Amino acid sequence: DFVNLYEKGLIYRGYRIINWCPDCKTALSDAEVEYEEQAGHFWHIRYPLKDGSGYLEVATTRPETMLGDTAVAVNPNDERYRKYIGKTLILPLMGREIPVIADEYVDMEFGTGCVKITPAHDPNDFEVGQRHNLPITKVLSDDGTINTEGGRYAGLERYAARRAVVADLEAGGFLVRTEAHTHNVGSCY
Repeated sequence: DFVNLYEKGLIYRGYRIINWCPDCKTALSDAEVEYEEQAGHFWHIRYPLKDGSGYLEVATTRPETMLGDTAVAVNPNDERYRKYIGKTLILPLMGREIPVIADEYVDMEFGTGCVKITPAHDPNDFEVGQRHNLPITKVLSDDGTINTEGGRYAGLERYAARRAVVADLEAGGFLVRTEAHTHNVGSCY
């Protein structure tokens, strides 16, 4: 019965990444998500090293999710970044310390070769986070607004938060450049 399964540890509550519609406020099956190519951007952002010796540059299509970053990952075979593995970065705008981790998930040829890891808001990042025992910091509420984990951006709708985050990154000298990027974006059917 259910109790026996629970006592054996076979039934538990865990975190998972799901498809979610912030308008309907409900989970969606993969079949209920419609994808279309959309024009967007890659924002290149400097994440400073805690020791003041420089920074790592990441590129993202969703800068508002950086508020929930818990690491930056590099490929362990990437000679450019091997010396940074194990070092500590300061998460821009949030001031939180996050580690540089090594994971073969990172494609050395794509973007900068450094990937911001946001386990609560990306399925690949979730898997990396599980492998490295990273915290899961959810910054988006069910209605698509930033929650209290998002600091001063709390209460902002996600696209308004994106604009505010980008403006603050630029004002703080963290924004390296913005480039056009076309990608598949899922939406509720």
